[in-house]
Amino acid sequence: MNFIVTNIKWIMLVSGILTCTMLYAFIAPQAALRSTFGATLEGPVANIVVRNWGALIGLVGAMLIYGAFDPPGRPFIVSIAGLSKLVFIGLVLTQGRQFLGYQAGVAVVIDAVWVALFIVYLIGAKTR
Repeated sequence: MNFIVTNIKWIMLVSGILTCTMLYAFIAPQAALRSTFGATLEGPVANIVVRNWGALIGLVGAMLIYGAFDPPGRPFIVSIAGLSKLVFIGLVLTQGRQFLGYQAGVAVVIDAVWVALFIVYLIGAKTR
């Protein structure tokens, strides 16, 4: 636990950088959907929703990067990022198991690791 609390800056930086890669959905929504879920959505509403999704995930990544350098803000930031990742994990596992064979499955596993690390950090930081 101490290792995670001591190294949370680097954990948040790596998590933030990887999370920011979803800005790809903002830039190329159809390509991001294909690589993440193996499917696309059509039409202008789909492009707006997917671009917004990519931007919001990118903002969570930016928050993690910011939080790596702002120790007082870390508990709030890892809580919000962790909740966001838990929502994604829950949605894929309950509504989209067919997408686990694509990058969504990899994202579920990696996000679960980040969530576990964030929980350990929150518990460890509280006991210090």
